[in-house]
Amino acid sequence: MTHVARFVLAVLLLVACAPAWGQKFGYIDTEFIMGKLPEYTQAQAELAKLTDTWQKEIEAQKKDLDKLYRTYQAEEVVLTEAMKKKRQDEILKKEQDIKAYETKQFGYEGQLFKKRIELNKPAQDKIFDAVEKVVKARKLDFMFDRNGDLTMLYANPTHDYTEFVLEELGLGSPTRNQPGSKGPIKTVKPPKTPTASTDPAFESDSGTPTPAVGTPAADKGTKAKPTRANKAVSGERP
Repeated sequence: MTHVARFVLAVLLLVACAPAWGQKFGYIDTEFIMGKLPEYTQAQAELAKLTDTWQKEIEAQKKDLDKLYRTYQAEEVVLTEAMKKKRQDEILKKEQDIKAYETKQFGYEGQLFKKRIELNKPAQDKIFDAVEKVVKARKLDFMFDRNGDLTMLYANPTHDYTEFVLEELGLGSPTRNQPGSKGPIKTVKPPKTPTASTDPAFESDSGTPTPAVGTPAADKGTKAKPTRANKAVSGERP
């Protein structure tokens, strides 16, 4: 009975999987297609402009904070305890306001995040409509995005429908929008090894440099260092 049951189960599995063998599928390179759309290029330019504007506003606020701190340092010896407390509170509030503004503009689900979704949506909708038409015209059952979460270890070019989507968008090319032939091999000189005297971000044996503001390393969660405002409250001098 055991062998019979296994045989029946195997037959049932084969019958269930048989329809999937006849299904057609394809994939597209959405990143490549997006780069061809003028709407997407315009959206990226606008995002870069907004980012630059907000970053300059933050830098201006930090300059004001630095000015407050230096003024406090210069006048600390002649201030009463009540006046010191007031100045320290002003510095702390200014620092908190700057951090709150940075989070509002560049944090998770901040203004930049929302603006990116808003500006990219027209291009994404346009691609989706074109994909839908290609799928129906080519009688496909599935369409994958090779740049999505699905990991494609190998993709047969036969199933690449990127060009068909581009044609549907009016961006078709007789050369199938493929990268041009490679030019002559050029010799690239290796970069010079940075030193502490030429590169302020050079990491020496004495420690690790602090990443500059705005760099990916600075945006990641690193161990917070004492701020000037905290030093002011504790009575320490930098």
